[in-house]
Amino acid sequence: MATEQQESAKLEQLAHQSQDDIEVIAGRDKEQLEGWVPELATDAEVREALEKAFDYRGDVTITKKDGGVVVGYLFDRRSGTSLDDSFVRIIPTNEKTKVNVAYSQIAALAFTGRDTAAGKTFEAWVKKYWEKKAAGETNIQIAPEMLD
Repeated sequence: MATEQQESAKLEQLAHQSQDDIEVIAGRDKEQLEGWVPELATDAEVREALEKAFDYRGDVTITKKDGGVVVGYLFDRRSGTSLDDSFVRIIPTNEKTKVNVAYSQIAALAFTGRDTAAGKTFEAWVKKYWEKKAAGETNIQIAPEMLD
């Protein structure tokens, strides 16, 4: 997992390259987060884990300090000066409501849902395209995968 310091170093490195070079540079490696249960011992670990959960394209399970559990898609987060004034917003599975959970109320976080974006790179699509073309298929197009 890339740390904030590693990300800053990469951005600094990119700042010295031309736009043409950046256009063909390899993208950032996507972390395999599905199934991960991060350690939430410090404020920094809580913040980093919730940032990753925000970028994750699957459901997460949040266990609150009062014992409550929220399972759903984390679609927004607001980072304040402390964990008490920072919160995440989640759409619980099979509900149309939105739930706010303060960072300070989170006892555990788990990346429990399937990452719907895993393997959905352009390169993966091109590979599938050429496999279909070699098999003799015509009218090949990008089509969305059905969600479970």
